[in-house]
Amino acid sequence: MNTESEFVAHEPCNNCGSSDANSRYSDGHAYCFACHTYSPGEDWTHTHTQMNTNERVQFLGSAEQLQKRRISEATNSFYRIYRHGNTLRFPYYNASGQVVGFKIKTKSKDFHYEGASSDQLFGQHLFPTSGKRIVITEGELDAASCYEVMSGWPMVSLPHGAAAAKKDLQKAIPFLQGYQEIVLFFDNDEAGREAVESASSILPAGRVKIARLDAYKDASDALQAEDREAIRRAIWDAKPYRPDGIVDGKNLMALVTEPTKTCDHEYPFEGLNDKLHGIRYGELTTLTAGSGSGKTSLVRAIAADLAMKGETVGILELEANNKRTALGLMSAAVGKPYHIGEHDKEELESAFADTLAKWNVFLFDGFGSFDPDVIYNRIEYLASGLECRIIFLDHLSILLSGLDGDERRMIDSTMTKLRSLVERTGIALFLVSHLRRTNSDSNSHEEGGRVSLGQLRGSHSIAQLSDSVIALERDQQGEANANLTTLRVLKNRFSGEVGVATTLSYDLSTCQFYETKSEDTVEFNPATDF
Repeated sequence: MNTESEFVAHEPCNNCGSSDANSRYSDGHAYCFACHTYSPGEDWTHTHTQMNTNERVQFLGSAEQLQKRRISEATNSFYRIYRHGNTLRFPYYNASGQVVGFKIKTKSKDFHYEGASSDQLFGQHLFPTSGKRIVITEGELDAASCYEVMSGWPMVSLPHGAAAAKKDLQKAIPFLQGYQEIVLFFDNDEAGREAVESASSILPAGRVKIARLDAYKDASDALQAEDREAIRRAIWDAKPYRPDGIVDGKNLMALVTEPTKTCDHEYPFEGLNDKLHGIRYGELTTLTAGSGSGKTSLVRAIAADLAMKGETVGILELEANNKRTALGLMSAAVGKPYHIGEHDKEELESAFADTLAKWNVFLFDGFGSFDPDVIYNRIEYLASGLECRIIFLDHLSILLSGLDGDERRMIDSTMTKLRSLVERTGIALFLVSHLRRTNSDSNSHEEGGRVSLGQLRGSHSIAQLSDSVIALERDQQGEANANLTTLRVLKNRFSGEVGVATTLSYDLSTCQFYETKSEDTVEFNPATDF
């Protein structure tokens, strides 16, 4: 519905047959407040002519007690709700306090309008422009019902029901600004709840409260049941409106007292467990290093270890075909380099039977296909469709290689989406990321240079959105220690422990890592590690 145009006239609705609930606006569109039908009105032309207020509207009938509704003559007289034949007439006023129109409701609950539309809430003209509390209901009789129970307090209603709550309250903001508390007392149904969410977003922050009736649809129903206390309690106990994402700490007892697992799985290396306290679902761990430092081999070692423990694992190696990935996993588990050279078919079949055939491991068969949206979809499917609790993505840079645009922005967007996937699915995601090159050839990552968070390639979002960051440091050309890899924890959201975790020796003949005791005990240095 267009929110910029102005009301022009009430018309019959061709959809529901209402005689006057279809409202026409100055840009030609129409909206029926009875059946909620929107009409663009491209062929409509503005032929409506304004009439003198006195010619258009007049008070008819009289204020009477509404026995069924339990609303007294005094309350109806206060609001000037008049019974006229088989109808109730609700007056609407302009800013000058002059009546400009009536909403007319029949016994069958049909309604139509007489006169002009008003920008004011029903009953607004009766109350001061400031005060402690004002209650806003969906309908006029709900407002009157509340006033019947709590006379003297400002009780007003929406002029066009829940469907137009946001638009109507937008116009009323200058009036509502003067109140310390704005209580929305809408119907206890889906339309009412949706109206609360849409309207609350445009009202003064921190002043909105929500009144609820658990046993009744609205205040009118509660009063008809003679449950005045329910209305009072709903208003006095109205809860402050909090948008999604805001939680009252007082409500967290069950959450904080629930036993917390230190970890869901252990790493295959004691040093990593000492620093990171294991692997946890719902966390994003980034592995980073220079080119050729053994990131993929370490991923396969961890994945194979988890698979052997019975975990369901998903693996997306974007730079390797599935044959090489599968052979690499078999090699890490069996201790023989099946991905290098030729091997007897029977031996391979035996190794396969002892590994992949027994494991719950799923691979991404998409070598050369790096559409990020496809990758997100496949991760989601691995998590939700195949119940993979731990997923490995190797690696971030190749995921972005087919995209055009600023690298930093692309990494920010990708990390945000990956983080969202982790939060939504509860998986543990291991992400491989490259480092940017250093300015010093003598301290390059390929020559064992120390890694810091600031060297992550492209964006700080990698570090910010990761729960843990593990760096691999290896001097690939070193004569004495070319096969030694230092694992340095750069970030640890769980416990804060950072620094060197362990040193691994990689045996080319077995394709396995062996943990050694390192003399390097240098811990986190804030001067260099950011």
